[in-house]
Amino acid sequence: MKTIGIVAEYNPFHTGHAWHIQETRRLFCEETAVVAVMSGNWVQRGECAITDKWTRAEMALSGGADLVLELPTVWATTSAEGFARGAVSLLAATGVVDVLSFGSECGDLPALRALAKCLNSPDFSQVLRRELGPKKTFAQCRRQAAAHLLGEETAALLDLPNNNLGVEYLRFLPPDIKAVTIPRRGAGHDSPSEGDGFPSASLLRQKLRVGDVTGVFPFLPLPWKGEAADMKHLERALIARLRSMTLAETETLPDSGDGLAARLLFAARQTANLEELYTLTKTRTYTHARVRRLALYALLGLREQDRPAAPPYIRVLGFNRRGRDVLRKMNGTAMIPFSVKPAHIPRFSPETQALFTLEERFTDLYSLCFPTPRPGGLEWTTNPIVKL
Repeated sequence: MKTIGIVAEYNPFHTGHAWHIQETRRLFCEETAVVAVMSGNWVQRGECAITDKWTRAEMALSGGADLVLELPTVWATTSAEGFARGAVSLLAATGVVDVLSFGSECGDLPALRALAKCLNSPDFSQVLRRELGPKKTFAQCRRQAAAHLLGEETAALLDLPNNNLGVEYLRFLPPDIKAVTIPRRGAGHDSPSEGDGFPSASLLRQKLRVGDVTGVFPFLPLPWKGEAADMKHLERALIARLRSMTLAETETLPDSGDGLAARLLFAARQTANLEELYTLTKTRTYTHARVRRLALYALLGLREQDRPAAPPYIRVLGFNRRGRDVLRKMNGTAMIPFSVKPAHIPRFSPETQALFTLEERFTDLYSLCFPTPRPGGLEWTTNPIVKL
């Protein structure tokens, strides 16, 4: 049985994600198991997931995944590079993944591989240093450096988010794991269109947050249940946190350099509205996504030193019968310990326990993102979703 690895947020899981899994399986004649590494309760765009990680794992299992593993918050909320590094490290650490499958706008694996090889090269580092300067984002400098080495047409692939993530996956992929890319189908990233039955996740989140459950029903693998999480329920808490922080404290947050920490604190004293906070802080140098993530790090109390070099354990969020077979195989192949139940955590290393303690705090804060606040302690009381 071939084991396919997928990295995703599934925020929420929808028809496009199901199609990706289906198309990946179609590429292989033999039986396949799909292992998804999925963001937990906080996501890369610097906000809360639309619903909790266990509910999203259940949706993924209903949509074609066999085993869902958690990408811890310290990697799930970072830039594309950190996100990919953490996720690929987890897939490799299972010892069972044969192939990484990812979606891309271009569907051109050789071109994406060429970009990954370029970004890992000493020549690229030298050219990038020459491109770095004021009034340009790191992404712009990176693209210009790639264009210098590979040409404008190839470098332009980095302008699209899924191409960009795919390049980052390939940069960190071990040589013993192969890769395939599936061309994205339907609406583009953040598009307001339903994309011929394949809408963007952002459109579905917008509908869910205004209570339009009927409008999302055709695109989800399971009927929507419960409330939708929204950052607006933590808006004043986040502003209060920023107004109570010193500059020195803010500068300990990840990716807070280049004067961004001071600018964010200044903006927090001008407004109590999150969207206005982001707008006041954003410049040509500081992207909207970077600002959102820094504000989230402040809310969570996440410091640069809280992120280990690599994930020290594997957290299981859900599995089906085929996923259970994969877990059994992992008993003999996993390079780091894996946890099927929270009760396993005290047996692990101090580093693992420290990371889990952070995740416990992050989930307790996430529980306040719902119209009806949820209780704390869910990390210890919630077991994986099992669909046998």
